[in-house]
Amino acid sequence: MADRVLLSGPDVGEAERTALLRAFDSGWIAPVGPELELFEQELADYVGVEACVALSSGTAALHLALLDLGVGPGDEVVVQTATFAASAFAVTYTGATPVFCDIDEATWTLCPQRLEELLAAKARVGSLPKAVMPVDLYGSCADYEALGAVCARYGVPMVEDAAEALGSVGVGGKAGSFGHAAAVSFNGNKIMTTSGGGALLGPPEVVDRARYLAIQARQPVLHYQHHDIGFNYRMSNLLAALGRAQLGRLEAGIERRRQVAERYRAAPDLAALEWPRYAATVRPNHWLSVALLPEVVHPLEVCRELNRRDIEVRPAWAPMHVQPVFASSECFGGDVADRLFTRGLCLPSGSALTDEQVDHVIAALSELLEPGRATAASDRGVCSWSTR
Repeated sequence: MADRVLLSGPDVGEAERTALLRAFDSGWIAPVGPELELFEQELADYVGVEACVALSSGTAALHLALLDLGVGPGDEVVVQTATFAASAFAVTYTGATPVFCDIDEATWTLCPQRLEELLAAKARVGSLPKAVMPVDLYGSCADYEALGAVCARYGVPMVEDAAEALGSVGVGGKAGSFGHAAAVSFNGNKIMTTSGGGALLGPPEVVDRARYLAIQARQPVLHYQHHDIGFNYRMSNLLAALGRAQLGRLEAGIERRRQVAERYRAAPDLAALEWPRYAATVRPNHWLSVALLPEVVHPLEVCRELNRRDIEVRPAWAPMHVQPVFASSECFGGDVADRLFTRGLCLPSGSALTDEQVDHVIAALSELLEPGRATAASDRGVCSWSTR
């Protein structure tokens, strides 16, 4: 095929073009304006929370949520080890230290049993973490009922990293509605995009504090007075207009990604693959279709071959506890996250994919899975690819 098959390319069209021109012609170019206010309200209504502030990235949202909890130097924050690095990086921005915890097989998200062991061990030495950060991996919601019960027993709040899960529905609500506050991402490869950007969702008092810090903590006086250290984290009015158009098409995009995922699952030639169970998810958003390859096949080998054929695929996230930058960090468990990395393959999943492109992926992958073609790879290199 002449055109490269993208992993999760942006799905934009006339609605987005019209929205951008509307914002441009209004004169509200930057930094704020009516499109931004409407986008925040519409996003909050969609997720089912009281308030929302649109920001420059999902990472910024995590950072501000942790600051609202008073996380700082000398503190620890529990982060699931199977995630993109932004989850852990946001902890380090506060001066705190991430402590990693394994995921479970049923959800591919933070394991409640492992978390219980971790918090019990920390409680015994009188050093409970300041917060716990579950990550809704690939659109699979964490088991917030079980995690919430564990956190409540030890009095530790949760911050939900829903960067990969906007539109997913968990047990008890939509992704982005759990915990003290939640972060979502609008990076170019996400379920919806503002080219970059993110948002913090939660109660008004948390969101208002984040909004204040996101505009350099400016006081409402003409001479730019500051009582706190702030950040340049606000989304622009133009990008918010793009976000409104994308949000209006989000449900259709989720439905198309579901169709793509079902096409992979139903393909007889891919019967050897295993798929996520979504045990705590009523409706996944199918941001990425992630399969577990047979144990004799290493995903990096498949990635190299399919990328040579202009099919963009990636391995599952390399766990944080094997990242050189976190080599000295604690990790409770890690075996499940390790297995996801050594067997997980992220397939093209975007809502703009055609059936022909999906069939092309199936045919190419099935060829590599034929008996005699599989080879185990010895290296553990990482293909980096995303930002939040």
